[in-house]
Amino acid sequence: MNASRTVAPVTGAATRFLGGAGLLLRGFGMYVRSPKLMLLGVIPALITGALYVALFATLLYFVDDLAGWLTPFADDWSSPWRGLLRVAAGLAVVGVAALVGVLTFTAVTLVIGDPFYEAISERVEDRLGGTPGAVDVPFWSSLRRSLADSLRLVALSALIGVPLFAAGFIPVVGQTVVPVVGALVGGWFLALELVGAPFYRRGMRLPDRRSRLRADRPTALGFGVAVFLCFLIPLGAVLVMPAAVAGAALLARRSLGQPVEEG
Repeated sequence: MNASRTVAPVTGAATRFLGGAGLLLRGFGMYVRSPKLMLLGVIPALITGALYVALFATLLYFVDDLAGWLTPFADDWSSPWRGLLRVAAGLAVVGVAALVGVLTFTAVTLVIGDPFYEAISERVEDRLGGTPGAVDVPFWSSLRRSLADSLRLVALSALIGVPLFAAGFIPVVGQTVVPVVGALVGGWFLALELVGAPFYRRGMRLPDRRSRLRADRPTALGFGVAVFLCFLIPLGAVLVMPAAVAGAALLARRSLGQPVEEG
């Protein structure tokens, strides 16, 4: 099941870091050249968009009732002032809903998109010769393991993220060193998370991921930091995630010593 330990390439750390970032670019290339992969990548955003449009339309339909419910004290006010207050309340409700929608759109899209991103990862591997050592893991068992590993990663990232957040208030250091360290830490955890699907297909868990990526940490960091920086852009996670999933399949194969070139 587990391949022999991969030896890191004998090249400079900076070169390997840039090579890792290049895997994201290769992921973009594989993604945009394949209409099927592009369709899979767009579907989650379309589903989320349709859901949000339906919810927003429902909100607009009931906004007058909501405004009245929020301002019962104005029932006895004279007509102009009561109307103005409830228009303002309705606009506030719509504004808050729009803000919440913008802030949650990415997270909801990523949750909805998980099976689609899994399919993208698998198709990328198929184009590279398939998945050596693939095992048949029942869906619920895979989901349980995936959730457990994800929770462990979240807990670890929180343990590191909280001190980094506090250090951000230190003059000079908080504005120079901390952002760099934060990007490196965030990139490492993103790389660990994104290669999950290829490793699960081989029956390998989080400790295996850590071990393999640690063997060539600069490459993993280069990939993860590139994804991390893209995710900082508004809606960047939605737009970049399909390419990041494709690039993560390449990273996983490279870490396992398997071919990353199309035949």
